[in-house]
Amino acid sequence: MDKKIVVAGMLLPELSEVITKMGEPGFRAKQIMEWVFKKNTLSFERMSNLSAALRQSLDASMQVVSLRESRSVVSADKTVKYLFQTRDNNVIESVFLPESKRATLCLSTQVGCAFGCTFCASGANGLARDLSADEIVSQVLLIKNANPDTPLTNIVIMGMGEPLANYEQTLKAVRIMNSPDCIGIAARKITISTCGLPKEIMRLVKEGIQVELSVSLHAADDELRTSLMPVNKKYPLFELMNTAKEYIRQTNRIITFEYVLIKGVNDRKEDAQRLAALLSRIKCKVNFITLNELEDRKMFTSSPKEIEEFKQILDKRGIHYTFRRKRGRDIQAACGQLRMAHSS
Repeated sequence: MDKKIVVAGMLLPELSEVITKMGEPGFRAKQIMEWVFKKNTLSFERMSNLSAALRQSLDASMQVVSLRESRSVVSADKTVKYLFQTRDNNVIESVFLPESKRATLCLSTQVGCAFGCTFCASGANGLARDLSADEIVSQVLLIKNANPDTPLTNIVIMGMGEPLANYEQTLKAVRIMNSPDCIGIAARKITISTCGLPKEIMRLVKEGIQVELSVSLHAADDELRTSLMPVNKKYPLFELMNTAKEYIRQTNRIITFEYVLIKGVNDRKEDAQRLAALLSRIKCKVNFITLNELEDRKMFTSSPKEIEEFKQILDKRGIHYTFRRKRGRDIQAACGQLRMAHSS
């Protein structure tokens, strides 16, 4: 298969270099960027302020995006799950969450996942490969193109894969999404989620880009967290919490800890007490997620009574928390339900 240069994976200086090597003035790169990122144009042929000869040259050596939409499924709550085919015939999933005058997009960074969290479908078949920056950004461009009347206001990098295990490509994609020459989404409207990789979290601090950080926690003691998230065996809570404190100290930003409530596993009163104790001196908030049950996992959603009792304990300890709205569950697009597929 051809390996054309992909516009979706480039910042303006990179595209300018490519264009000048083609014998064209550098300002043509700015024009191309405007068509792609501002006007949602995915075809060089439609770039009417470029000469026909240049459009033909671009079409021969470049492409705008590196994914192809395989299909989409719409939920009763208007959430849309998109399946995109890669050039090597893997299929990844992205989720579009529209509201009245805004929308959030959930992106994948890997084909599958190597970390094997027990409540998440993404790692069911292991990791096939990392996505490139152009494949990550292509998800944004294709979904923007399909929804031109709904402004894209937030990006959450919480789909398939561990973003910080694909560090270089994820950060390149973030810079493209953040750049005013490209998509132009404010850094604070971009959230990177991680299962908790201390070295990469501290590396993120040094990048100087003010994205939001969300850490999957899901348990407040090592034995339970290791049973849910095998990564805890390598990076136990002591190391993760010290990293979180240092991240907060250096960035002066809060961390969000994700916590999926699983009936009889991590939703008991003693679990709430441990969680409150663990987070009592950390500048953070907890984002609770109701378990989205998977057919092949014997894990179940906590009852309203159990959730209320859990909340009451946190209220007494002054822990700030939110509950994530249930979106896209009926189309397997909710948190923890995205999984690797293969094209037929």
